[in-house]
Amino acid sequence: MDIRQLKYFIAIAEAGSLSLAARQLNIAQPSLSQHLANMEKELNVRLVARSSRGSTLTAEGRVLLRHAIEISASLAACTATMRDLSAEISGTVRFGMPPSVCMVMAVPLAETVRIELPDVRLRVSEAMSGFIKYWVDNYTVDVGFLYDLSGIEHFEYIHVLNEQLYFFSAPDSWPLETTPGTPVPLRELVGIELVLPSEPHGLRRIIEKAAAEADVRLNVVTELDALTQIKELVARGSSYSIFAPAACHDYVMSGRIIKTPIIDPVISRPVYLVRNSRAVQTRATFAVEKVNLKVAAEMVKRGIWESNLVWKES
Repeated sequence: MDIRQLKYFIAIAEAGSLSLAARQLNIAQPSLSQHLANMEKELNVRLVARSSRGSTLTAEGRVLLRHAIEISASLAACTATMRDLSAEISGTVRFGMPPSVCMVMAVPLAETVRIELPDVRLRVSEAMSGFIKYWVDNYTVDVGFLYDLSGIEHFEYIHVLNEQLYFFSAPDSWPLETTPGTPVPLRELVGIELVLPSEPHGLRRIIEKAAAEADVRLNVVTELDALTQIKELVARGSSYSIFAPAACHDYVMSGRIIKTPIIDPVISRPVYLVRNSRAVQTRATFAVEKVNLKVAAEMVKRGIWESNLVWKES
Protein backbone atom coordinates (compact mmCIF):
# COMPACT_ATOMS: atom_id res chain seq x y z
CA MET A 1 0.00 0.00 0.00
CA ASP A 2 1.42 3.40 -0.99
CA ILE A 3 0.49 7.07 -0.69
CA ARG A 4 -1.28 7.06 -4.05
CA GLN A 5 -3.63 4.30 -2.91
CA LEU A 6 -4.33 6.19 0.31
CA LYS A 7 -5.22 9.31 -1.67
CA TYR A 8 -7.49 7.24 -3.89
CA PHE A 9 -9.17 5.84 -0.78
CA ILE A 10 -9.71 9.35 0.66
CA ALA A 11 -11.32 10.38 -2.63
CA ILE A 12 -13.68 7.38 -2.50
CA ALA A 13 -14.66 8.21 1.09
CA GLU A 14 -15.30 11.88 0.28
CA ALA A 15 -17.20 11.20 -2.96
CA GLY A 16 -19.38 8.41 -1.56
CA SER A 17 -19.28 6.68 -4.95
CA LEU A 18 -16.57 4.85 -6.89
CA SER A 19 -17.79 6.24 -10.19
CA LEU A 20 -17.81 9.83 -8.91
CA ALA A 21 -14.39 9.40 -7.28
CA ALA A 22 -13.01 7.99 -10.53
CA ARG A 23 -14.26 11.01 -12.47
CA GLN A 24 -12.76 13.41 -9.90
CA LEU A 25 -9.44 11.55 -10.03
CA ASN A 26 -9.61 11.35 -13.84
CA ILE A 27 -8.96 7.61 -13.90
CA ALA A 28 -11.06 4.69 -15.16
CA GLN A 29 -13.51 3.23 -12.66
CA PRO A 30 -12.30 -0.39 -13.16
CA SER A 31 -8.76 0.79 -12.35
CA LEU A 32 -9.96 2.51 -9.15
CA SER A 33 -11.94 -0.60 -8.19
CA GLN A 34 -8.82 -2.71 -8.67
CA HIS A 35 -6.80 -0.38 -6.40
CA LEU A 36 -9.46 -0.75 -3.72
CA ALA A 37 -9.56 -4.52 -4.12
CA ASN A 38 -5.77 -4.70 -3.78
CA MET A 39 -5.91 -2.66 -0.56
CA GLU A 40 -8.63 -4.86 0.91
CA LYS A 41 -6.64 -7.99 0.00
CA GLU A 42 -3.41 -6.62 1.49
CA LEU A 43 -5.12 -5.54 4.73
CA ASN A 44 -7.42 -8.57 4.87
CA VAL A 45 -10.46 -6.42 5.68
CA ARG A 46 -13.43 -5.03 3.81
CA LEU A 47 -13.09 -1.26 3.51
CA VAL A 48 -16.11 -0.20 1.43
CA ALA A 49 -19.67 -1.48 1.30
CA ARG A 50 -21.21 -1.00 -2.15
CA SER A 51 -24.93 -0.62 -2.84
CA SER A 52 -27.24 0.89 -5.44
CA ARG A 53 -27.13 4.13 -3.49
CA GLY A 54 -23.35 4.40 -3.61
CA SER A 55 -20.40 3.38 -1.45
CA THR A 56 -20.07 3.71 2.32
CA LEU A 57 -17.11 2.95 4.53
CA THR A 58 -17.16 -0.03 6.84
CA ALA A 59 -15.94 0.33 10.43
CA GLU A 60 -12.53 -0.83 9.24
CA GLY A 61 -12.68 1.67 6.40
CA ARG A 62 -13.31 4.54 8.83
CA VAL A 63 -10.23 3.55 10.82
CA LEU A 64 -8.12 3.52 7.65
CA LEU A 65 -9.55 6.89 6.61
CA ARG A 66 -8.31 8.53 9.81
CA HIS A 67 -4.82 7.15 9.23
CA ALA A 68 -4.90 8.04 5.54
CA ILE A 69 -5.80 11.68 6.28
CA GLU A 70 -3.04 11.97 8.92
CA ILE A 71 -0.43 10.42 6.61
CA SER A 72 -1.46 12.61 3.70
CA ALA A 73 -1.36 15.76 5.85
CA SER A 74 2.03 14.80 7.29
CA LEU A 75 3.46 14.25 3.82
CA ALA A 76 2.10 17.62 2.66
CA ALA A 77 3.67 19.35 5.68
CA CYS A 78 6.98 17.62 5.02
CA THR A 79 6.92 18.68 1.37
CA ALA A 80 6.09 22.28 2.29
CA THR A 81 8.87 22.39 4.87
CA MET A 82 11.49 21.03 2.49
CA ARG A 83 10.45 23.45 -0.25
CA ASP A 84 10.63 26.26 2.28
CA LEU A 85 14.22 25.30 3.12
CA SER A 86 15.25 25.61 -0.50
CA ALA A 87 13.55 28.96 -1.14
CA GLU A 88 13.90 32.57 -0.09
CA ILE A 89 12.68 33.39 3.41
CA SER A 90 9.02 34.23 2.92
CA GLY A 91 5.55 33.57 4.27
CA THR A 92 3.36 34.71 7.15
CA VAL A 93 4.50 34.64 10.78
CA ARG A 94 1.84 35.10 13.46
CA PHE A 95 3.09 36.64 16.70
CA GLY A 96 1.19 36.91 20.00
CA MET A 97 2.11 39.67 22.48
CA PRO A 98 0.72 40.75 25.87
CA PRO A 99 -0.33 44.42 25.95
CA SER A 100 2.70 45.73 27.87
CA VAL A 101 5.15 43.98 25.54
CA CYS A 102 3.16 45.09 22.51
CA MET A 103 3.57 48.71 23.64
CA VAL A 104 7.35 48.59 23.18
CA MET A 105 7.88 45.78 20.65
CA ALA A 106 5.15 45.76 18.01
CA VAL A 107 6.17 48.86 16.04
CA PRO A 108 9.99 48.43 16.04
CA LEU A 109 9.62 44.71 15.28
CA ALA A 110 7.26 45.42 12.36
CA GLU A 111 9.64 48.04 10.97
CA THR A 112 12.69 45.80 11.30
CA VAL A 113 10.98 42.78 9.72
CA ARG A 114 9.83 44.97 6.84
CA ILE A 115 13.40 46.09 6.16
CA GLU A 116 15.35 42.87 6.86
CA LEU A 117 12.74 40.31 5.77
CA PRO A 118 10.79 42.01 2.96
CA ASP A 119 9.11 38.79 1.82
CA VAL A 120 7.82 37.92 5.29
CA ARG A 121 4.38 39.09 6.35
CA LEU A 122 4.24 39.74 10.10
CA ARG A 123 0.87 39.45 11.86
CA VAL A 124 0.86 40.65 15.50
CA SER A 125 -2.06 39.85 17.81
CA GLU A 126 -2.39 41.44 21.26
CA ALA A 127 -3.96 39.58 24.20
CA MET A 128 -3.41 38.67 27.83
CA SER A 129 -0.73 36.04 28.32
CA GLY A 130 -3.29 33.33 29.16
CA PHE A 131 -4.82 33.68 25.71
CA ILE A 132 -1.39 33.68 24.07
CA LYS A 133 -0.53 30.41 25.81
CA TYR A 134 -3.72 28.92 24.34
CA TRP A 135 -2.99 30.37 20.89
CA VAL A 136 0.52 28.88 20.82
CA ASP A 137 -0.85 25.54 21.99
CA ASN A 138 -3.53 25.32 19.27
CA TYR A 139 -1.34 26.78 16.46
CA THR A 140 -3.26 30.07 16.20
CA VAL A 141 0.08 31.91 16.48
CA ASP A 142 3.55 30.67 15.57
CA VAL A 143 5.46 32.41 18.33
CA GLY A 144 4.61 34.53 21.34
CA PHE A 145 5.72 36.21 24.55
CA LEU A 146 4.72 34.68 27.91
CA TYR A 147 5.38 35.54 31.54
CA ASP A 148 4.58 32.09 32.95
CA LEU A 149 5.58 28.62 31.73
CA SER A 150 3.45 26.64 34.19
CA GLY A 151 1.15 24.03 32.68
CA ILE A 152 3.00 23.71 29.36
CA GLU A 153 4.54 20.45 28.20
CA HIS A 154 5.62 20.89 24.60
CA PHE A 155 6.72 24.52 24.29
CA GLU A 156 10.23 25.53 23.34
CA TYR A 157 11.25 28.77 25.00
CA ILE A 158 13.97 31.39 25.40
CA HIS A 159 14.24 33.39 28.63
CA VAL A 160 14.58 36.89 27.20
CA LEU A 161 14.59 39.21 30.21
CA ASN A 162 13.24 39.99 33.69
CA GLU A 163 11.02 42.99 34.37
CA GLN A 164 10.82 44.73 37.77
CA LEU A 165 7.41 46.09 38.75
CA TYR A 166 6.98 49.77 39.73
CA PHE A 167 4.42 51.90 41.53
CA PHE A 168 2.71 54.56 39.34
CA SER A 169 0.89 57.80 40.08
CA ALA A 170 -0.19 61.03 38.44
CA PRO A 171 2.40 63.80 39.05
CA ASP A 172 -0.06 66.04 40.91
CA SER A 173 -1.41 63.32 43.22
CA TRP A 174 1.76 61.62 44.48
CA PRO A 175 0.64 59.89 47.73
CA LEU A 176 3.99 59.08 49.34
CA GLU A 177 6.21 61.15 51.62
CA THR A 178 9.27 60.14 49.63
CA THR A 179 9.99 61.78 46.28
CA PRO A 180 9.19 59.96 43.00
CA GLY A 181 12.00 57.68 41.95
CA THR A 182 13.00 56.81 45.51
CA PRO A 183 12.49 53.05 46.05
CA VAL A 184 9.44 52.41 48.21
CA PRO A 185 8.84 49.29 50.39
CA LEU A 186 5.70 47.41 49.40
CA ARG A 187 4.34 47.89 52.91
CA GLU A 188 4.20 51.65 52.32
CA LEU A 189 1.50 51.10 49.69
CA VAL A 190 -1.00 49.70 52.21
CA GLY A 191 -4.20 51.76 52.10
CA ILE A 192 -3.44 53.42 48.76
CA GLU A 193 -6.31 52.90 46.32
CA LEU A 194 -5.08 50.71 43.49
CA VAL A 195 -6.44 49.75 40.09
CA LEU A 196 -5.13 46.36 38.92
CA PRO A 197 -6.09 43.65 36.43
CA SER A 198 -8.54 41.01 37.69
CA GLU A 199 -7.49 37.80 39.45
CA PRO A 200 -6.96 35.58 36.35
CA HIS A 201 -4.39 38.03 34.98
CA GLY A 202 -0.78 36.89 35.39
CA LEU A 203 0.38 40.32 36.62
CA ARG A 204 -2.26 40.30 39.38
CA ARG A 205 -1.18 36.83 40.53
CA ILE A 206 2.46 37.95 40.76
CA ILE A 207 1.55 41.04 42.80
CA GLU A 208 -0.79 39.15 45.14
CA LYS A 209 1.81 36.43 45.71
CA ALA A 210 4.48 38.99 46.62
CA ALA A 211 2.05 40.80 48.93
CA ALA A 212 1.06 37.57 50.69
CA GLU A 213 4.69 36.57 51.22
CA ALA A 214 5.41 40.03 52.69
CA ASP A 215 2.23 39.84 54.81
CA VAL A 216 0.87 42.97 53.11
CA ARG A 217 -2.80 43.52 52.24
CA LEU A 218 -3.18 45.82 49.24
CA ASN A 219 -6.26 48.00 48.73
CA VAL A 220 -7.50 47.12 45.23
CA VAL A 221 -10.60 49.27 44.64
CA THR A 222 -10.95 48.76 40.88
CA GLU A 223 -10.20 45.85 38.55
CA LEU A 224 -9.61 46.51 34.85
CA ASP A 225 -8.24 44.13 32.26
CA ALA A 226 -7.60 46.91 29.74
CA LEU A 227 -4.12 48.39 30.04
CA THR A 228 -4.98 51.67 28.30
CA GLN A 229 -7.84 52.34 30.72
CA ILE A 230 -5.65 51.56 33.76
CA LYS A 231 -3.07 54.08 32.57
CA GLU A 232 -5.75 56.66 31.92
CA LEU A 233 -7.22 56.29 35.41
CA VAL A 234 -3.76 56.74 36.93
CA ALA A 235 -2.94 59.73 34.72
CA ARG A 236 -6.22 61.41 35.74
CA GLY A 237 -5.31 61.02 39.42
CA SER A 238 -8.29 58.74 40.00
CA SER A 239 -6.22 55.81 41.23
CA TYR A 240 -2.73 54.29 41.44
CA SER A 241 -1.28 51.10 40.00
CA ILE A 242 1.57 48.61 39.89
CA PHE A 243 2.95 47.25 36.64
CA ALA A 244 6.07 46.99 34.49
CA PRO A 245 7.56 50.26 33.14
CA ALA A 246 7.29 49.02 29.55
CA ALA A 247 3.51 49.17 29.88
CA CYS A 248 3.46 52.95 30.23
CA HIS A 249 6.69 54.16 28.66
CA ASP A 250 4.63 56.52 26.50
CA TYR A 251 2.78 58.07 29.47
CA VAL A 252 5.99 58.48 31.49
CA MET A 253 7.81 60.13 28.58
CA SER A 254 4.93 62.59 28.11
CA GLY A 255 4.92 63.41 31.82
CA ARG A 256 1.39 62.15 32.43
CA ILE A 257 2.54 59.46 34.87
CA ILE A 258 5.49 59.17 37.30
CA LYS A 259 6.94 56.01 38.79
CA THR A 260 9.08 54.60 41.55
CA PRO A 261 10.58 51.11 42.05
CA ILE A 262 9.10 48.81 44.68
CA ILE A 263 11.42 47.08 47.19
CA ASP A 264 11.10 44.79 50.22
CA PRO A 265 10.33 42.76 48.24
CA VAL A 266 11.45 43.59 44.72
CA ILE A 267 8.69 42.22 42.48
CA SER A 268 9.79 40.98 39.08
CA ARG A 269 8.53 38.71 36.35
CA PRO A 270 10.32 36.79 33.59
CA VAL A 271 9.53 37.27 29.91
CA TYR A 272 9.84 34.22 27.64
CA LEU A 273 9.75 33.84 23.86
CA VAL A 274 7.88 30.60 23.14
CA ARG A 275 6.75 28.38 20.30
CA ASN A 276 5.02 25.02 20.00
CA SER A 277 7.52 22.19 19.40
CA ARG A 278 4.75 20.18 17.70
CA ALA A 279 4.16 22.84 15.04
CA VAL A 280 5.93 22.89 11.69
CA GLN A 281 8.59 25.60 12.01
CA THR A 282 9.44 27.54 8.85
CA ARG A 283 12.53 29.53 8.01
CA ALA A 284 10.39 32.63 8.27
CA THR A 285 9.44 31.77 11.88
CA PHE A 286 13.05 31.27 12.90
CA ALA A 287 14.10 34.46 11.10
CA VAL A 288 11.43 36.53 12.87
CA GLU A 289 12.44 35.02 16.22
CA LYS A 290 16.06 36.06 15.61
CA VAL A 291 15.06 39.59 14.59
CA ASN A 292 12.72 39.83 17.58
CA LEU A 293 15.48 38.97 20.06
CA LYS A 294 17.78 41.60 18.57
CA VAL A 295 15.01 44.23 18.68
CA ALA A 296 14.22 43.34 22.31
CA ALA A 297 17.90 43.69 23.24
CA GLU A 298 18.01 47.07 21.49
CA MET A 299 14.89 48.27 23.34
CA VAL A 300 16.51 47.31 26.65
CA LYS A 301 19.79 49.03 25.69
CA ARG A 302 17.94 52.25 24.81
CA GLY A 303 15.99 52.20 28.08
CA ILE A 304 12.63 51.86 26.35
CA TRP A 305 12.08 48.37 27.76
CA GLU A 306 13.27 48.80 31.36
CA SER A 307 14.42 45.34 32.40
CA ASN A 308 17.38 43.05 32.97
CA LEU A 309 18.32 41.31 29.73
CA VAL A 310 18.91 37.56 30.14
CA TRP A 311 19.28 36.48 26.51
CA LYS A 312 22.73 36.87 25.01
CA GLU A 313 23.41 36.70 21.28
CA SER A 314 25.58 33.70 20.44
